[in-house]
Amino acid sequence: MAKKSIRIRAKMKGNVTEVKALMSHAMETGLRKDKKTDKKIPAHFIQEVKCEHNGKQVLLAEWGVAVSKDPYLSFKFSGANKGDKISISWYDNMGKSASAESTIK
Repeated sequence: MAKKSIRIRAKMKGNVTEVKALMSHAMETGLRKDKKTDKKIPAHFIQEVKCEHNGKQVLLAEWGVAVSKDPYLSFKFSGANKGDKISISWYDNMGKSASAESTIK
């Protein structure tokens, strides 16, 4: 994948952590045709997104072809502290993956 395929931010608001992530991915459905060749573009989409806080899973999302190109994900969870580590990783249907880590501010 391209460099910096996940951009992640995590901020404390009271005792809740808000995580925002932007992922670079084509997210092809397998239904579109290439305009030049008139052949179907193969499906290529993120199947699984995981988020961990200090090594403990706080989010697991299973995605499919209905998610748009370059998906944006935002969620909240409690139990974190400023300075803790948060990581996000994704895996797609073609065996590719990406991950990123950030510190909660």
